[in-house]
Amino acid sequence: MKTEEKLNMTMLCDFYELTMGNGYFKNGYKDRITYFDVFFRSVPDKGGFAIVAGLEQLIDYIENLHFTKEDIEYLRGRKLFDEDFLTYLENFRFTGDIYAIPEGTPVFPREPLVTVRAPAIEAQLIETFTLLTINHQSLIATKANRIVRAARGRTVLEFGSRRAQGADAAIVGARAAYIGGCHGTACTISDEIYGVPAGGTMAHAWVQMFNSEYEAFKTYCEIYPTNATLLVDTYNTLKSGVPNAIRAFNEVLKPLGITKCGIRLDSGDMTYLSRQARKMLDDAGWTDCKISVSNSLDEYLIQDLLLQGAEIDMFGVGERMITARSEPVFGSVYKLAAVEDEEGNIIPKIKVSENVGKITVPHFKKLYRFYGRDTGKAIADYMTVYDEQVDDTGDMELFDPEATWKTKTVYNFTARELQVPIFLGGKCVYERPSLEQIREYCRQQVDTLWDEVKRFDYPHKYYVDLSPKLWQIQQDLLRAKR
Repeated sequence: MKTEEKLNMTMLCDFYELTMGNGYFKNGYKDRITYFDVFFRSVPDKGGFAIVAGLEQLIDYIENLHFTKEDIEYLRGRKLFDEDFLTYLENFRFTGDIYAIPEGTPVFPREPLVTVRAPAIEAQLIETFTLLTINHQSLIATKANRIVRAARGRTVLEFGSRRAQGADAAIVGARAAYIGGCHGTACTISDEIYGVPAGGTMAHAWVQMFNSEYEAFKTYCEIYPTNATLLVDTYNTLKSGVPNAIRAFNEVLKPLGITKCGIRLDSGDMTYLSRQARKMLDDAGWTDCKISVSNSLDEYLIQDLLLQGAEIDMFGVGERMITARSEPVFGSVYKLAAVEDEEGNIIPKIKVSENVGKITVPHFKKLYRFYGRDTGKAIADYMTVYDEQVDDTGDMELFDPEATWKTKTVYNFTARELQVPIFLGGKCVYERPSLEQIREYCRQQVDTLWDEVKRFDYPHKYYVDLSPKLWQIQQDLLRAKR
């Protein structure tokens, strides 16, 4: 059972969505078709790109949308809502269309991650949960991907449940971290629900429970001979922890012919201790023993440890991943982009602000990504009006929509439309990939980005360009608002 199915999430909405819904109902806008975009304005941690995630939970939510009798009674008790509106809510379900960029895709500011085309009340009511699930999981997947890339192919595990911002954040956070590239989690329920591989060995309490560190290690090896990773820093890592681990390995694992084992460091100078521990293990013949570390790690600490020559095979990352501590808000917004008139014509809408970064891109749009045929690398993304087609058989000139004199000609490229239909007419038409498929897709798509875009500090700006037609519509609307 998915976490969203354990509790009806329909009422997880901002109250103004209900008051506006009631207002739309009373003013004849109930059936007015609207278009809303979910997009973000800046990449967390000043990174070059983000990873979109959370679509599966959005699908579960949409499919389960309904108001219970208790919900209706609560709303009636607020004495704000028209009785006809409450009757409408009694039979409420989503009937619109949703288009989205698949989970695991690298994405960039201003791009429509999700587009909702639906009657005004329906589109408005799903705003909060749509933002909640996309914002949270995209944030964690993005942070996890940064940490995994810092580890340079070494195993990274998500260890953050106990410091997550609530139970659901721990559960789906582990899922998002797995999409971002983590190899597994310490969160058992995430394995049970979503299939994120869960694992773990011991805490310091295990070692403290026994009369000696050696006895604790030996007993653990006897119980779990094929999964023996010993926590060696409870007392003194190099003087007792590693020697006692080697002794337990020699006495329990060696007679069984087992060479797979590990030690974990959770404190101290990780570079020095890991290098010394590696030498001690190798000198004792345990060259296959893996060294893992934990303790408030992030991408920068991992990067520094490896630059200093640390001998580490696996990283357990907790609070700084599951809370995205360095920048704990993803910041996607949900903005009206267009409406349909009585004849079905699409009328673009724009939000204007003195803050230029908050000016929206109007209209029902398509989003393309251009890949070089010779390199397979992503060149740029390109937004068009919904009825435009991109011809990738010849050259194309792109321009920076914020500095139009900056142009670039792309050639020998293929164009791929990024958004895909998720719901049409209220019915889910999307064939959901497995979590493993999403994770592998994410890895492949990140590999299409140039290293300059993937830098942690001062990454190269990846351009999201507008078609001339879409740019002109935006400019016309801006002039009309003066």
